Amino acid sequence: MEGIKVGCGQLTWGRTYPRDKVLAEIASAGYDGAPAGRATDGTARETLDFFARHGLKPAPGYLGLEWWTPDLRPQQLDQAARQAAFSRELGLTEIYVASSLTPERRARSGQITPATATPTEDLKKLADLLDAIGRSTLKEGVRACFHNHVGSPVETRDEIDRLFALVDRGAVFQGPDLGHLAWAGDDVVAFTRDYASSIKTLHIKDIAPDVRAEGVARAWDYREFSDRGIFAELGEGMVDFPSVFEVLGKAGFKGWVIVETDVTQKPSALESARISRDYLKSIGI
Repeated sequence: MEGIKVGCGQLTWGRTYPRDKVLAEIASAGYDGAPAGRATDGTARETLDFFARHGLKPAPGYLGLEWWTPDLRPQQLDQAARQAAFSRELGLTEIYVASSLTPERRARSGQITPATATPTEDLKKLADLLDAIGRSTLKEGVRACFHNHVGSPVETRDEIDRLFALVDRGAVFQGPDLGHLAWAGDDVVAFTRDYASSIKTLHIKDIAPDVRAEGVARAWDYREFSDRGIFAELGEGMVDFPSVFEVLGKAGFKGWVIVETDVTQKPSALESARISRDYLKSIGI
């Protein structure tokens, strides 16, 4: 597919691996870029130069929201505005905006029922904040793309649907994590088809079906799932990526796709990154 840029998330390398070496390995695995840091991590020029030394481009960054705390609203609006300005200077047109994780939801990862789902009245608070953020970032020419996440109050297709029935769709867009959606038990291809026109960037990860099934049966929490290998390299799990990209291609998608394997079971992060990149190449991405 033309017009797609493929980035690689740095999480697989952990927090102690040198940043220079992470980018060098991402480049050697054949990626176009990696997510940029926050505006507080340095100037846009420094960031561009740092990535350019490895032949990479900055990809959209990420903003987490503790939207249930009203006192944090001014701070979070300011963070979003600064991140949007930083992103514009990097040449980016999207940022990911997500709900932060909570202990209660981490304990029920992949096991949300109608009884434990986030009530619509609560989602109205998030929708209001997302609308304000989206209108603010658009002033910089940057689209705020909502990002679902297992362990957060917006994990399932039902929660996303109810949230998006409340937001201003002209100010808030989709930046989904398709792996997390599969982990939540939802149909990734159907979701992509239904929201194709709103998806402006996305994270992709694969999910091990046997690990998911065992974890749901045994009521594992987020850490247990992660430690037991819920995250698989692309093409080695349950997500139907050929169908996903067929849908996106028909919708004219042209944007950043970020590969993420938060915790790999392979010998190294580099091997993990290469497997996923080679898989995408095999399906024409």
